[in-house]
Amino acid sequence: MSKPSSRSPFGWSNRGGTVTVIEAPVARSYRRRAVIAFWVTLGVIGLLAATVASHYLHPVLGALLGGVIGALLGAVVFALIAAWPVLRVFWHWLPEIGLGLAGVYGWIAVMQSTPLWASLLIVALFVGLPAAIGPSRRRVMALIWCLVVRHRLRLCFAAFIATNRHGSLPLILPARPTPAGERVWVWLRPGLSLRDLEQDGQVQKLAVACWANEVRVMRASRRYAALIRVDITRREPLAGKVVSPLPDYVPTDVPVNAPTSPGMPPVGLDLPDVPDGPVIAPADTPRPRRPRNNPTTTASPNGFDPSDYA
Repeated sequence: MSKPSSRSPFGWSNRGGTVTVIEAPVARSYRRRAVIAFWVTLGVIGLLAATVASHYLHPVLGALLGGVIGALLGAVVFALIAAWPVLRVFWHWLPEIGLGLAGVYGWIAVMQSTPLWASLLIVALFVGLPAAIGPSRRRVMALIWCLVVRHRLRLCFAAFIATNRHGSLPLILPARPTPAGERVWVWLRPGLSLRDLEQDGQVQKLAVACWANEVRVMRASRRYAALIRVDITRREPLAGKVVSPLPDYVPTDVPVNAPTSPGMPPVGLDLPDVPDGPVIAPADTPRPRRPRNNPTTTASPNGFDPSDYA
């Protein structure tokens, strides 16, 4: 929620104030980019189209046709760039919008093809069975947490993580559940890096905002430094008890005098030769070194003298 401002093109009046969907600096920045992109597209595409059209038409008609084509494509580029902040909002809510449309159109299709009691029964089964079965209920809750975490991360980036000078937020990519929590991929914009998320306790703030126990941030690609991965830990999967089937394979009817493997070490060793007290090693006496030049040593016939290696 921003201060009242009559210059914001993306807001509505609420008791004399303005509640903006897109911040005014962000809207102005994207509008400036859209104008630049329009003129660049008009010049480049118009020139290329006029050159090609001049080979088939009169040069004046070719120039006019090229200008029209460049203006149309420039208008499309201008509209996409200027509307990108709003399109980004739709991107953030794309799963929810898709689920809502599927629910509405699915209900309409069921109502048109079945009577009312059958439609209510189908909806009750479609909703009640996943809620009653434990594995399916946990799977649905894990997917719901993925949707919640994407919005919590977006709020964190907007609230306390530094953005670039244009105010562009990172792009929150899809998320998937993990045995410990959720994993979200994020594409950082120019002006942000992985170090910005690791310093000043930002990771702990992310954990608090996502209602999690721990958050780890790391690179997700060796090629692109902008692609990072956020691992959110809510539970410890290794701390729970795991039922192992190995004890069921151990036989219980083994006789007492059953032969053992010869490779097993003997049990109950008695070593009377080993003294009970500590053994004191005798002091080592230095060996006398042989003199290097021994006159009594006779050289071998082939010229090899062993005293040279003594």
